[in-house]
Amino acid sequence: MNNKIDTITYKVGMKIRIERMKKGLSQEKLAELAKIGTNSVGGIERGEQSPTVETMAAIANALEIELYKLFIFDI
Repeated sequence: MNNKIDTITYKVGMKIRIERMKKGLSQEKLAELAKIGTNSVGGIERGEQSPTVETMAAIANALEIELYKLFIFDI
């Protein structure tokens, strides 16, 4: 697992990006709805930041999906 795209952090970030885009939300709007920073959303989506459980729950809530669905990778 020395490749960035094989990491759980990267996969979660990509899943969040996909779900955000399905909802037609900008990173700014997702950040606002989840009450987190816009820079955090970008970092998480790029796999540069590993979100806390609380942040993941806030993002899932903002995306109106169940938390566990952010860990189902079909990408």
